[in-house]
Amino acid sequence: MFLKLFGRKSKKNDSGGAGSVRLVDGIDLEMNYCPTCNEEYRSDISICVSCNVQLINGNEKLRLTQEMMQDFHGRSMDISPADELITIRKGPLAEIKTLQKMLESKRIPCIIAGDENSCSKGCCGGEMFLQIKESDLEPTTAVLAKDFVASTALDLKDLEHADVVFDHQSAETACPACGCRFSPTVGACPECGLCFE
Repeated sequence: MFLKLFGRKSKKNDSGGAGSVRLVDGIDLEMNYCPTCNEEYRSDISICVSCNVQLINGNEKLRLTQEMMQDFHGRSMDISPADELITIRKGPLAEIKTLQKMLESKRIPCIIAGDENSCSKGCCGGEMFLQIKESDLEPTTAVLAKDFVASTALDLKDLEHADVVFDHQSAETACPACGCRFSPTVGACPECGLCFE
């Protein structure tokens, strides 16, 4: 990706001069970082070109990473009978197990439950449910949102017109991709080019 070539400096001299430290826990203290996508930029760049957010410096990135790791290692992986559980996803066992592994890698405890029609192996039909502690809803939502962006290349703002339906019988319709309003006789969105024929 050209951004990586454009944004990164050579790290040959990580040792620097006497007493200078540039690289700590894989973070170059002289670089800037995007707090959203974690892309690395030269120190003279202040806005992430992908996320359009203010960059943070290497020291701030290091502090945030160390805080996250302390929280990560201090998090309990136990679920007790007293914990209030909520279901965050239902689906086939393979899909639910993949999601369970992703959450557990972020030290968010979760369990798989089934309805009365499912067996313990998940091969006899029925829905499988992934449940988390209610208190873990916020970090779980953050993990799922990052996974959504990474796996679809869509940001949540890209979905604001997703519920729009193209109606070829109405006098005016809207494009589900960009929200542009136009006559359905055109056959394609004049704004983004999405074809409806």
